[in-house]
Amino acid sequence: MRAAAGSGRGGEEGIQMSINYNERIPNNVSLSEDKQLQRALERWQPKYLDWWREMGPEGFQSKDVYLRTAISVDPQGWAQYGYVKMPDYRWGIFLTPPEKDRQVNFGDHKGDPAWQDVPGEYRSLLRRLIVTQGDTEPASVEQQRQLGRTCPSLYDLRNLFQVNVEEGRHLWAMVYLLMKHFGRDGREEAEGMLERRSGDADRPRILGAFNEKTPDWLSFFFFTMLTDRDGKYQLASLAESGFDPLSRSCKFMLTEEAHHLFVGETGIARILAKTCEVMKRINSDDPAKVRAEGAIDLPTIQKYLNFHISVTEDLYGSEISTNAANAYTMGLKGRFEEAKLKDDHKLATATYPVPDLAGDAIIVREAPALTALNERLRDDYIVDCQKGVDRWNKVLEKGGAGQRLRLPHKAFHRQIGTFEQVHVSPEGRVLTEAEWTRHHGDWLPNDADHAFVQSLMKPVTEPGKFASWIAPPARGINNQPIEFAYARVD
Repeated sequence: MRAAAGSGRGGEEGIQMSINYNERIPNNVSLSEDKQLQRALERWQPKYLDWWREMGPEGFQSKDVYLRTAISVDPQGWAQYGYVKMPDYRWGIFLTPPEKDRQVNFGDHKGDPAWQDVPGEYRSLLRRLIVTQGDTEPASVEQQRQLGRTCPSLYDLRNLFQVNVEEGRHLWAMVYLLMKHFGRDGREEAEGMLERRSGDADRPRILGAFNEKTPDWLSFFFFTMLTDRDGKYQLASLAESGFDPLSRSCKFMLTEEAHHLFVGETGIARILAKTCEVMKRINSDDPAKVRAEGAIDLPTIQKYLNFHISVTEDLYGSEISTNAANAYTMGLKGRFEEAKLKDDHKLATATYPVPDLAGDAIIVREAPALTALNERLRDDYIVDCQKGVDRWNKVLEKGGAGQRLRLPHKAFHRQIGTFEQVHVSPEGRVLTEAEWTRHHGDWLPNDADHAFVQSLMKPVTEPGKFASWIAPPARGINNQPIEFAYARVD
């Protein structure tokens, strides 16, 4: 289907563009029939491409990369693979198929028909939820834009760019909701997400973790394992929303998010495998000796783990939150896998255990479950992260290493909530300022650690070759061999 649209402002005479919306912007939202949405996207898309060229992967905009592109929501064939230059990537808009007679599953509207339009009284909070989620998508692209120059292999370079373009598509998903359902306010919010910049002192991204630097590939793999896993839990909670278009958008985003988690978990597993290989070869786990062999020692990996999970845990907000309670009561954002939980899904009298401070001790107290929803989601997230750490420890066990990785206590290195003003050890002991000053360099990456990891970041771009600090993957992407040219960089 083809549609004509005027250049410049709607209604003005000028050069006419003929755009095949289903071809240029793969979608299942009848975009070719929605003139108002077409006009909004035609104004926004050039600004998006300007942002991508300015803030997307640096040095690779003209390179052919073997990427998957979402073309439908069919589980048997929702994506196609092929070489594409990233600015030419077809960022699409997809919602999972509607569920017949879907209802709101929680809160005051439990049992009501799910909303196809924005409930007027909830407009402001719903818009904020969508914008906050949407803002994380371009932020992570900005954080990772320099990494291509130090890729440990073409396989990893391709995976980085796959994550980047899909974060871009997730931005499109949120922009669609804003433009389709929120009018001028939505259009202004969509432009605002292109104007903010990760780490910018004047125009920072909304959430703190998305203003941190991702200066090296160890950080990238932990980010995709841990911070993208937060994305999984946030998207899953929004997928429970009584606002049906948001629910259906997030459900499809979760399909793509799984690959991001795969990149992170297997990336760290491959680093651990290489470290074990080196320790076995030199018959030593001494960090200095391991580093001398061009591998990353286990204490450094533990420090990076401590940093990235603590920063990510802050994304869940304060332990007690009336905003989270309101979003639940209104039916806008549910709990993880809400339908599987065995309660009344209203939580008016329910309680949930939350950590608290009593002097210099960390205790657990019961709090109203409605206001403790942030803490519950954080706990769900930590349980999932622990499963990943357990799998990493199996790599260490198989590799003959005596050490094991551990998640720090959830009060460790927190910048939001109950523990913001105190120092807590990874084991969960409240510390004095002097104790923290003396030991925090043992728990978090210091300047020397960052400098060492950065010293390893040398590009490896010969097909089938890998940097000294990471093992090859078990298999390639889309049944391609490991030595496949996943990006044409020469």
